[in-house]
Order: sequence, then C-alpha cells, then structure tokens
Amino acid sequence: MLAPKIVLVTGANRGIGLEFVKQFLLLKSPPKYIFACCRQPDTAEELKGVAKGNPSVHVLKLDVCDQSSIDNAKAFLESKVEGEGLNLLINNSAIISHADLYNATREDMAKVYETNAIGPLMVVKSFLPLLKKAASVDPSAAMSCNRAAIINISTGVASISENSSSGLYAYRASKAALNMITTNMSLDLKNEGILATAIHPGWVKTDMGGPNALIDTVTSVTGCMSVMEKLHGEEGTGKFYHGVRGDKIGWS
Repeated sequence: MLAPKIVLVTGANRGIGLEFVKQFLLLKSPPKYIFACCRQPDTAEELKGVAKGNPSVHVLKLDVCDQSSIDNAKAFLESKVEGEGLNLLINNSAIISHADLYNATREDMAKVYETNAIGPLMVVKSFLPLLKKAASVDPSAAMSCNRAAIINISTGVASISENSSSGLYAYRASKAALNMITTNMSLDLKNEGILATAIHPGWVKTDMGGPNALIDTVTSVTGCMSVMEKLHGEEGTGKFYHGVRGDKIGWS
C-alpha cells in the first residue's frame, strides 16, 4: 500500500503536480504532511483552495532555479517534521521548448536544462539529509516510496531508442540528462536505503502537454501512483517506468 508519511511535490500549482496533491489526500492512509511547492504560491489559487480545506497541505515557494528558495523550503519543512525526515520527494517541476534544429538557441537550451535537469538535482541535494533521516527510521526495511524515495518525473521522448520523430531539442536533451541523474542517484543512494526512479506520466492535457494530449491529469497520476506503490527494493530503484502502462521504458 502506498502510504508515505511526509511528501514533497515540486510544480504543485497546476497540472500533474496539483493532481498528485489531490490524490495523496485520497489515500487510505494519507500523508501527515504534504509540502506542495511552486514558484508563485500567491497566485496558485486552486492549490491554496486545496490547502485551506486540508491542514496537512503546506504551500511553499520553491523555484528549482533559485537556491535560496530551495533552502528556505527545506528550513520550513525541517521546522514542521520534527526530525521525522522526508519519505517521498517528487521532482515534477519542468518547462518545455518546442524548438527544432533550425530554431534552437544557446539561451533556450541552457534555460530548459537549468530547470529540468540541474534544478531537480539541486533539490535532491538540499533535501538529502531529510531523506536519509527518513530512511534511517527502519534500516531493515526494503527501499520503497513509503520509506525514502526520489521520483523524477521524466518523459518518454527522453528515450533515445524510442525517438522516431525528432524535434523538442532542449526538452528531450534535458529530460535525458534527468534520466542519467536518476540512475546516478539510484547507485549513490542504494546503500542509504533511498530509492530513485524516473516515471513518464504520459502525454497529458496540461498547459505543457497541450489540448491534443491523450490523457487527463487524473488518469496520469492514478497510473503513476500505481507504479510508485509497486516500487520495492533494488528491483524498484534506478528504473524508467511508463506511468500509465506500468511497463519499463528504454533509457537509451
């Protein structure tokens, strides 16, 4: 059963991130704390509405490209969890660029890479002591999303072996880099009892996915959470899953 006690979600103001918050609240054993992070919490009206009716939800400012905001969010979390740590970190924040070979620019490539690859790495680096704390509560337990885990929201278009359409230069490259970061994390943190895995949420009808996407946020997140529930031990870490189908995707 998926039942993490303390959860942090980046990019929680809309789309997939917001739906994660909503679905965690519907679990049979919902989290004690859900830290719902976004760049501009003051304008996140729907998220604030969810938090207003659920005292377990805390809306925090966290810009993955601004280290001071990451540090401030970590300090707030530490003040609330009272030494319990962080069980589940979902790196969901991302931006997209549709630039092809002829329109890609140095600035565009750098901006998307900063947000989609460097940002999640810096978030994990900052919150790692809290993940380690959660993992240490039961050292004999198998790795899982209930114990201590990092879930990086990736995309199927980051798979090199499955690329048959080209385009999306910055987005594909940044998410492929995130996949490599995920495998590195899985190896570095295995002995700490912390799981790290990437999930493709499907092509979702959001501001990023657009109106022609195939599925809605409810379908996407329901599938992702089903995958997360099944991640256990060494077999569950360092993988790349399709969140809707539940099968593994080729890294390269």
